[in-house]
Amino acid sequence: MEFNIDDYLKETVQKDASDLHLIAGQYPRIRHYGELQALEEMVLDNEHLTNQLYEITPSAAMKEFERADQADFAYNIEGVARFRVNMLRHINGVGAIFRTIPASAFTLDELKMPEIIKSFCRNSNGLVLVTGKTGSGKSTTLAAMIDHINSTTKGHIITIEDPIEFVHQRNKCLLSQREVGVHTSSFAAALRSALREDPNVILVGELRDLETMRLAVTAAEVGILVFGTLHTNSAAATVDRIVNAFPANEQSQVRAMLSTSLRAIVSQQLLRKADGKGRVAAIELLVNTSAVSNLLREGKTEQLESALQSGSSQGMQTMDNALKALLDRREITGEEAYRHATNKALFQAFATDD
Repeated sequence: MEFNIDDYLKETVQKDASDLHLIAGQYPRIRHYGELQALEEMVLDNEHLTNQLYEITPSAAMKEFERADQADFAYNIEGVARFRVNMLRHINGVGAIFRTIPASAFTLDELKMPEIIKSFCRNSNGLVLVTGKTGSGKSTTLAAMIDHINSTTKGHIITIEDPIEFVHQRNKCLLSQREVGVHTSSFAAALRSALREDPNVILVGELRDLETMRLAVTAAEVGILVFGTLHTNSAAATVDRIVNAFPANEQSQVRAMLSTSLRAIVSQQLLRKADGKGRVAAIELLVNTSAVSNLLREGKTEQLESALQSGSSQGMQTMDNALKALLDRREITGEEAYRHATNKALFQAFATDD
């Protein structure tokens, strides 16, 4: 039985799902508010799925797929949405996962982000990191921050992504959006080039290797506002990930550079709402105050949790405090809070929703 990928993608958007999974030999599935659900009980034929995917795959991604049996690219349906695609080979043939990207970036207000995040966008230089596991909404938050800068200040914004997700329209800023594998060979190559392109702001889609991290920290040190992402789940883990990526003889210098260049770390998770109608973000916020700067310089990342707890007057909050606030407002269930908590003992009494 034949099917059409575009029809599946339109249904994915209509159902407000975050992802579409098309795996040969399986039913088509969507991820709806965090849970996988079958769109229909029809096993996907490998030959037909292969033909459909090859029709929408750009030539550069096709070459990568033929070379490495996997590829990333973006796919756009005009008037519907843009999608980030990962195509792969598996035991039963081919497969692809489509991540839904809204046609335009949400604003920070629409995302109900803490007001202090707007202040991170007003920095003239430094490093702002948005972290979390895959599917935690990092790209959406970063796009909202770039949109805020584009709407409120004048300057040159460069984004380096793999692939380009949100396409930003020029407002008050000049925008240069580059895609790894299409417009540049790597994040590091594009970032090195960006240092010579007179930017005010650089967005690095992922700090995935040592050279990219080194260049991002250097750019932040020399007067550029740099935004980046890491797949870490807390402020302390984020700092450790960066420092430990460097050789041992450079780690002291990196800690010193972070102590002066880091502006903030936004760590987030997406949780299912109590009414089952959507998801809501829980946000941990670290602001680089003088106390935090000292901890970073001295390598005392184990004390950052205490700094978060005592820094509420500077806009900081721990993940558990964010979860408790959502629970108090009855936006999430006690079971959901317990599952995502750092200190689960704090939420044990609420984990009785079943």
